[in-house]
Amino acid sequence: MAKEEVHLTVSGPHGDRELRVSSPARVVWPGLGLTKLDLARYMVDVGDAFLAANGDRPVTLQRFKDTVDGEQFFSKNPPKGAPDFIRSVDVVYPSGRSHPQLVIDEIAAAVWAVQMNTVVFHPWPSRAGNPDNPDQLRIDLDPQPGTGFAEAVPVALELRRVLAEAGLDAFIKTSGNRGLHVFAPIEPTREFLEVRHAVIAAARELERRLPDQVTTAWWKEERGARIFADFNQANRDRTIAGAYSPRALPNATVSCPIRWEELASADPSAFTIVTVPERLKASGDPWEGMHSGGAGTVDLLLEWWDRDVEAGLGELPFPPDFPKMPGEPPRVQPSRARNNG
Repeated sequence: MAKEEVHLTVSGPHGDRELRVSSPARVVWPGLGLTKLDLARYMVDVGDAFLAANGDRPVTLQRFKDTVDGEQFFSKNPPKGAPDFIRSVDVVYPSGRSHPQLVIDEIAAAVWAVQMNTVVFHPWPSRAGNPDNPDQLRIDLDPQPGTGFAEAVPVALELRRVLAEAGLDAFIKTSGNRGLHVFAPIEPTREFLEVRHAVIAAARELERRLPDQVTTAWWKEERGARIFADFNQANRDRTIAGAYSPRALPNATVSCPIRWEELASADPSAFTIVTVPERLKASGDPWEGMHSGGAGTVDLLLEWWDRDVEAGLGELPFPPDFPKMPGEPPRVQPSRARNNG
């Protein structure tokens, strides 16, 4: 018996491509009955905006063997048998190892990724032609237990003011869950560690202004019921769900760009693979032109970093899979360090 499949015609810079979608009726979101074909059609419907946000960047694919409730894995390298229009670029990982990483250049590549059971797309903050120097500053505002999206809203608004004072134009999107992601286009002249220091400087300034609402504490036991400004998402090979990427959550939410004036009344659960295509048609892409205007620099933020270092605020912990970094404090939970002391 022939395997069930459908073909989608996907337009692109090199003409139409016929993309095969096997097992189109396979349910990806069990609670909603949304299928692999629904996901593939979503990628076509939002393709231009998705490509503008995530194209020409190294990308990691979050793939699922069955439903979003089941087994998953992350894929970075082009798998064997990838179509000839799928591109890759060599990138350097924190270990110093170099390896090819996928790059999405056209909508057909995103549909192909769905055929490979991808649900979530994680793009780098740098371009394929200059992977070591980010052209986006990104700050992940992560609500901790006892807080939620509503508590993240005023924090994001204050962060926008902080970045504006540093000469940066901020854009915002929902995380697809409870948090918010704030982006700012920057000139790709600084490597990852410098951009991380710029993010830490902005996060510390935000924390000073809103000490009861914001924390930069890496250890969860020290964060309290506050919004964590996750500086470690600025590291090399650390990514967050891309703009218009679906999330592997029960309600099929999307990490959705919004306008700043929408933020106060936004409901992140309302942005799903069902609703976002119509939203784009009706009101356009809030991130359109993000990189067509003048990019800012992190120069002033790095001056803030130097100021804080001189005041005794040095390096912060790196993720556990990173090599030990210069000036990094011990990677030991504060409570464990106290108990062992």
